[in-house]
Amino acid sequence: MARTRYRFSKEQRPHFMTDTIVAWLPVFSYPDYATIILDSWRFLQRQRDIVILAWVILENHLHWIATGPQLSKRVGEFKSFTAKAIIQKMEENGATTLLQELTYYKLRHRVDQDHQLWQEGSHPKVIESDEVMWQKVEYVHNNPLRRGYVDQPEHWRYSSARNYAGQPGLIDVCTDWR
Repeated sequence: MARTRYRFSKEQRPHFMTDTIVAWLPVFSYPDYATIILDSWRFLQRQRDIVILAWVILENHLHWIATGPQLSKRVGEFKSFTAKAIIQKMEENGATTLLQELTYYKLRHRVDQDHQLWQEGSHPKVIESDEVMWQKVEYVHNNPLRRGYVDQPEHWRYSSARNYAGQPGLIDVCTDWR
Protein backbone atom coordinates (compact mmCIF):
# COMPACT_ATOMS: atom_id res chain seq x y z
CA MET A 1 0.00 0.00 0.00
CA ALA A 2 1.26 3.49 -0.86
CA ARG A 3 2.42 5.73 1.94
CA THR A 4 0.76 8.82 0.53
CA ARG A 5 -2.77 9.91 -0.20
CA TYR A 6 -1.59 11.81 -3.26
CA ARG A 7 -2.00 9.87 -6.49
CA PHE A 8 -2.60 10.58 -10.11
CA SER A 9 -5.95 9.34 -11.33
CA LYS A 10 -5.82 6.78 -14.11
CA GLU A 11 -8.58 8.77 -15.79
CA GLN A 12 -7.68 11.79 -17.86
CA ARG A 13 -8.91 14.40 -15.41
CA PRO A 14 -7.45 17.74 -14.34
CA HIS A 15 -5.00 17.56 -11.44
CA PHE A 16 -3.86 20.30 -9.10
CA MET A 17 -0.13 19.91 -8.38
CA THR A 18 2.50 21.60 -6.25
CA ASP A 19 6.22 21.30 -6.95
CA THR A 20 8.56 22.70 -4.30
CA ILE A 21 12.28 23.43 -4.30
CA VAL A 22 14.26 21.58 -1.62
CA ALA A 23 14.49 23.53 1.64
CA TRP A 24 12.23 26.15 0.05
CA LEU A 25 15.27 27.81 -1.54
CA PRO A 26 14.33 30.91 -3.60
CA VAL A 27 15.47 29.55 -6.96
CA PHE A 28 12.77 31.29 -9.02
CA SER A 29 13.83 34.69 -7.76
CA TYR A 30 16.08 34.48 -10.82
CA PRO A 31 14.11 34.84 -14.10
CA ASP A 32 16.48 32.51 -16.01
CA TYR A 33 15.24 29.57 -13.96
CA ALA A 34 11.56 30.49 -14.25
CA THR A 35 12.03 30.70 -18.03
CA ILE A 36 13.13 27.05 -18.03
CA ILE A 37 9.84 26.12 -16.34
CA LEU A 38 7.80 28.09 -18.89
CA ASP A 39 9.69 26.57 -21.84
CA SER A 40 9.16 23.09 -20.40
CA TRP A 41 5.43 23.67 -20.01
CA ARG A 42 5.28 24.87 -23.63
CA PHE A 43 7.02 21.65 -24.69
CA LEU A 44 4.48 19.57 -22.75
CA GLN A 45 1.67 21.44 -24.47
CA ARG A 46 3.07 21.12 -27.99
CA GLN A 47 4.74 17.71 -27.89
CA ARG A 48 2.95 15.72 -25.16
CA ASP A 49 -0.68 16.87 -25.45
CA ILE A 50 -0.73 18.22 -21.91
CA VAL A 51 -3.36 20.90 -21.35
CA ILE A 52 -2.44 23.49 -18.76
CA LEU A 53 -5.45 25.09 -17.10
CA ALA A 54 -3.78 27.36 -14.53
CA TRP A 55 -0.33 27.97 -13.06
CA VAL A 56 1.77 30.20 -10.85
CA ILE A 57 5.49 30.33 -10.13
CA LEU A 58 6.65 31.81 -6.84
CA GLU A 59 10.23 32.11 -5.60
CA ASN A 60 10.44 28.60 -4.17
CA HIS A 61 7.53 26.57 -5.51
CA LEU A 62 4.94 26.40 -8.23
CA HIS A 63 1.35 25.30 -8.55
CA TRP A 64 -0.26 24.10 -11.73
CA ILE A 65 -3.42 22.47 -12.95
CA ALA A 66 -3.08 20.20 -15.95
CA THR A 67 -4.64 17.27 -17.71
CA GLY A 68 -3.61 14.96 -20.50
CA PRO A 69 -2.48 11.48 -21.42
CA GLN A 70 0.05 9.85 -19.09
CA LEU A 71 0.06 12.91 -16.83
CA SER A 72 2.00 11.18 -14.07
CA LYS A 73 4.76 10.22 -16.49
CA ARG A 74 4.83 13.69 -18.04
CA VAL A 75 5.12 15.39 -14.65
CA GLY A 76 8.04 13.11 -13.80
CA GLU A 77 9.73 13.99 -17.08
CA PHE A 78 9.05 17.68 -16.47
CA LYS A 79 10.65 17.60 -13.03
CA SER A 80 13.64 15.58 -14.22
CA PHE A 81 14.30 17.80 -17.24
CA THR A 82 13.82 21.09 -15.40
CA ALA A 83 16.07 19.98 -12.54
CA LYS A 84 18.90 19.14 -14.94
CA ALA A 85 18.40 22.30 -17.00
CA ILE A 86 18.22 24.61 -13.98
CA ILE A 87 21.28 23.06 -12.35
CA GLN A 88 23.18 23.38 -15.64
CA LYS A 89 22.12 27.04 -15.88
CA MET A 90 23.23 27.60 -12.28
CA GLU A 91 26.65 26.15 -13.14
CA GLU A 92 26.86 28.45 -16.19
CA ASN A 93 25.82 31.44 -14.07
CA GLY A 94 28.31 30.61 -11.31
CA ALA A 95 25.55 30.25 -8.70
CA THR A 96 27.88 28.41 -6.32
CA THR A 97 25.95 29.17 -3.13
CA LEU A 98 22.68 27.81 -4.53
CA LEU A 99 24.47 24.76 -5.91
CA GLN A 100 26.10 24.11 -2.53
CA GLU A 101 22.69 24.33 -0.87
CA LEU A 102 21.18 21.92 -3.41
CA THR A 103 23.97 19.50 -2.53
CA TYR A 104 23.56 19.99 1.21
CA TYR A 105 19.78 19.40 1.15
CA LYS A 106 19.94 16.45 -1.25
CA LEU A 107 18.33 13.34 0.23
CA ARG A 108 20.90 10.75 1.29
CA HIS A 109 19.47 7.97 -0.88
CA ARG A 110 20.00 10.07 -4.02
CA VAL A 111 23.50 8.74 -4.65
CA ASP A 112 23.29 9.04 -8.46
CA GLN A 113 23.34 12.85 -8.45
CA ASP A 114 25.28 15.70 -6.89
CA HIS A 115 22.30 18.03 -6.40
CA GLN A 116 18.59 17.80 -5.73
CA LEU A 117 16.40 20.65 -6.97
CA TRP A 118 12.86 19.41 -6.31
CA GLN A 119 11.33 17.92 -3.21
CA GLU A 120 9.91 14.50 -3.95
CA GLY A 121 6.36 14.29 -5.23
CA SER A 122 3.96 16.74 -6.82
CA HIS A 123 1.06 16.06 -4.44
CA PRO A 124 -1.49 15.62 -7.26
CA LYS A 125 -5.13 16.14 -6.37
CA VAL A 126 -7.70 15.13 -8.94
CA ILE A 127 -10.33 17.77 -9.68
CA GLU A 128 -13.76 16.25 -10.09
CA SER A 129 -16.14 19.22 -10.27
CA ASP A 130 -16.41 22.76 -11.62
CA GLU A 131 -16.70 24.05 -8.05
CA VAL A 132 -13.40 22.47 -7.01
CA MET A 133 -11.77 23.62 -10.26
CA TRP A 134 -12.72 27.25 -9.53
CA GLN A 135 -11.45 26.90 -5.95
CA LYS A 136 -8.08 25.63 -7.19
CA VAL A 137 -7.80 28.23 -9.98
CA GLU A 138 -8.48 31.00 -7.45
CA TYR A 139 -6.02 29.46 -4.99
CA VAL A 140 -3.32 29.36 -7.68
CA HIS A 141 -3.93 32.92 -8.82
CA ASN A 142 -4.28 34.40 -5.34
CA ASN A 143 -1.03 32.87 -4.04
CA PRO A 144 1.09 35.99 -4.82
CA LEU A 145 -1.70 38.20 -3.46
CA ARG A 146 -1.82 36.33 -0.13
CA ARG A 147 1.93 36.72 0.18
CA GLY A 148 1.60 40.47 -0.30
CA TYR A 149 3.59 40.57 -3.56
CA VAL A 150 0.83 42.20 -5.63
CA ASP A 151 -2.52 43.93 -5.18
CA GLN A 152 -4.26 42.06 -8.00
CA PRO A 153 -3.61 38.48 -9.16
CA GLU A 154 -3.13 39.55 -12.80
CA HIS A 155 -0.27 41.86 -11.72
CA TRP A 156 1.92 38.80 -11.00
CA ARG A 157 3.95 38.16 -14.15
CA TYR A 158 4.46 34.45 -13.50
CA SER A 159 0.84 33.37 -13.40
CA SER A 160 -2.05 32.45 -15.66
CA ALA A 161 -4.24 35.04 -13.90
CA ARG A 162 -3.62 37.35 -16.87
CA ASN A 163 -5.04 34.75 -19.24
CA TYR A 164 -8.19 34.48 -17.11
CA ALA A 165 -8.48 38.29 -17.11
CA GLY A 166 -8.47 38.30 -20.92
CA GLN A 167 -4.89 39.58 -21.16
CA PRO A 168 -1.94 37.88 -22.86
CA GLY A 169 0.01 35.64 -20.51
CA LEU A 170 3.51 34.20 -20.68
CA ILE A 171 2.14 30.87 -21.90
CA ASP A 172 -1.22 29.86 -23.35
CA VAL A 173 -3.65 28.11 -21.05
CA CYS A 174 -7.06 26.60 -21.51
CA THR A 175 -9.46 28.86 -19.61
CA ASP A 176 -12.58 27.14 -20.94
CA TRP A 177 -12.22 23.76 -19.25
CA ARG A 178 -15.87 22.81 -19.04
